[in-house]
Amino acid sequence: MNRSAFAKRLRSLTAAVASPRLEPTLLVVTAAALTAGGAAWLAGAEALADLLWGLGTLSAVIPAVGWVVAALRHGRAGVDLIAVLALGGTLAVHEYLAGALIALMLATGRTLEAAAQRRASHDLHALLERAPRSARRRTADGVATVPLAAVAVGDLLVVGPGEVVPVDGRVEGALANLDESVLTGESLTVERAAGDTVRSGVVNAGGAFEVRATATEQDSTYAAIVRLARQAGAESAPLVRLADRYAAWFLPLTLAVAGLAWLLSGSAVRAVAVLVVATPCPLLLAAPVAIVSGISRASRLGVVMRDGGALENLGRARTLLLDKTGTLTRGRPHVLDVVAAPGWQSAEVLRLAASLDQYSPHVLAEAIVDTAHDRKLVLSVPSDVAEEAGRGAAGIVDGHRVSVGRIDATGARPSWARAVDNRALLDGAAVAWLTVDGCPAGAVLLRDPLRPDAPRTLRHLRAAGIERLLMLTGDRAEPAREVGAVLGLDDVRAGLDPAGKVAVVRTERERAITVMVGDGVNDAPALAAADVGVAMGARGSTASSEAADIVLTTDRVDRLADAVFIAVRARRIAVQSALGGMAMSLAAMAAAAFGLLPPAAGALLQEAIDVAVILNALRALRVGQAMRPALTPAAEALIHRFASEHDDLQDVLEAVRGAADHLSDGAGPQSLAAVEEAHRLLTERLLPHEYAEEHELYPALAPALGGPEATVTMSRAHTEIERLSRRIATHLRLARAEGGLSPGQLDDLRSCLYGLHTVLRLHFTQEEESYFSLAQ
Repeated sequence: MNRSAFAKRLRSLTAAVASPRLEPTLLVVTAAALTAGGAAWLAGAEALADLLWGLGTLSAVIPAVGWVVAALRHGRAGVDLIAVLALGGTLAVHEYLAGALIALMLATGRTLEAAAQRRASHDLHALLERAPRSARRRTADGVATVPLAAVAVGDLLVVGPGEVVPVDGRVEGALANLDESVLTGESLTVERAAGDTVRSGVVNAGGAFEVRATATEQDSTYAAIVRLARQAGAESAPLVRLADRYAAWFLPLTLAVAGLAWLLSGSAVRAVAVLVVATPCPLLLAAPVAIVSGISRASRLGVVMRDGGALENLGRARTLLLDKTGTLTRGRPHVLDVVAAPGWQSAEVLRLAASLDQYSPHVLAEAIVDTAHDRKLVLSVPSDVAEEAGRGAAGIVDGHRVSVGRIDATGARPSWARAVDNRALLDGAAVAWLTVDGCPAGAVLLRDPLRPDAPRTLRHLRAAGIERLLMLTGDRAEPAREVGAVLGLDDVRAGLDPAGKVAVVRTERERAITVMVGDGVNDAPALAAADVGVAMGARGSTASSEAADIVLTTDRVDRLADAVFIAVRARRIAVQSALGGMAMSLAAMAAAAFGLLPPAAGALLQEAIDVAVILNALRALRVGQAMRPALTPAAEALIHRFASEHDDLQDVLEAVRGAADHLSDGAGPQSLAAVEEAHRLLTERLLPHEYAEEHELYPALAPALGGPEATVTMSRAHTEIERLSRRIATHLRLARAEGGLSPGQLDDLRSCLYGLHTVLRLHFTQEEESYFSLAQ
């Protein structure tokens, strides 16, 4: 047979053993052969029993040879080689029962391993389905729809509302309001003026605009993302089985012992006995069982792992890269603050803005309306509503001409508006201005906040063995660095496009096994390039989920820390089981080499070792001590209740800060009225909330957190909140007695209000991070 024919035979053999139905079929055949042979032996038909056991052994030899050949083609001599030698040896010395037992063990191990190693398709259907296939080209004869491949550089294209920009280009004419989250991951829309560049794949979030093509389909950004994802996925090396790594030294040792036993005793049966007890059942069974158990345990927490390789690599990872938007942050804007112009109340500013924004599809409008509903504000029905792309919405609310969005930046701005601009710059927030009858009445500041469970998650990841934590984002450097500082990250890389993220992942992979976590289409290439890609699948894109090895099906990033703990524990148990089983196998090999264990008895002893290591491997199903504390249903209900109250109390915090701001204008009646209103809200709403937390929530959490000492620092914050509230009340009594605030009170009263506002914000954040994030 010539070399090409031989190679063709090898390829056909390895293709045959790659069938997904082979392992379960082999398991059924070997189990049936062993059982039928046992029944025949009990009936006294020993010849028939040997025939059945021999057929069961033979049925395992051919696929086992195929598995060995496949391993050798990848440059590995795996544990299956020992099994092949043992199977062949039992047939050669007529130890058919031993062969049938080994065949059953081999089929069981391969079936378990196949279950742990199924990998879903990484063809990134979502990327391809979302890619535009046509464009609307403007010519002298009008607008015509043409195939995307027909678009040439210089063509003028029309992009309608909600449409995807088909190719890279420059904005012509009207201002473009774009949702670039598919490329940058950022949830806030951006504006591109005439002459600004736009990239293919972004969505038109405003009115129709025109774009002048600067690249063809194949040279545009979105096509490059698809290519990057495919190339990065193709770079993934074949999984090196845990069993094969240990086989690197166990295999030559086994062959040496078997050879010496045959050489010194002259008995081939002894050599076969050594091979039988050396058949690496602990490797073929214990490791897959532990890994499958870990995958099963993770799935109960909403962590879906593609295969055993993902779990094993996650357990060995030392570097973790995280996207910002949707992963460390909530992925959608929330109202940070509501600022009212002099003579206006913040609640009325929010109510009017939300009333108008009820008819707007903009992401900022949705956040404003949701906040108004959370604060139980009664919204009016607007009329004559019109929305201008890039400017905002306008209409009639309660008989007044109201607009929400941008305002003219030219001309003098009042001091309160300049303060809003400064606050937005400091906090990295977007601003929605409210005007009533042409006059600025207030502003709503919005920002994509951190997930409350993010700080706890990162602490747990470090405790689980992750040594390096980095954040990758397409966002600007300033807000990215602020998030990195709050979370204590080791490094922050901002302003990255998908190619930039892939480059960082590749660099980090050279240092250690690397995990990448993301949720958007723009993250898919980086997920595929990492050793382990983790997708936030609950609200993330289908593309990121398909490019990932692990998908979090719940919208909770703390499940990632749970997954790492599970992976580390499952891998540790797999190693323990494998090494312990091999140690017992080595002792049995010594006994077999001295003729103390015949092949059949050795096979039975090996099965006993199997049972021991499998029982140990099943410990991976149990919850480790590092998992989050278990809460009673009553405690979870209280957490949800008080978390909701935190949202409702945001206007109280705004009133406290607003009262302090009023005191900067002097001790007039308006300042006193603002302080009186803030104190009323404190007395009627906030202090009862803090009292209920102290006497209901904290005692309910204490058992799960290890005792009442766990909540002492939070209780101390309650004491400080009450102290400052009493001090403010004393100032008000003095003011009433004197007929108004005195100048001597201003500094201390303002200090109390600002201090109370700071304490409350910190206290709320600590509770949300430490306690509220524990609830499901």
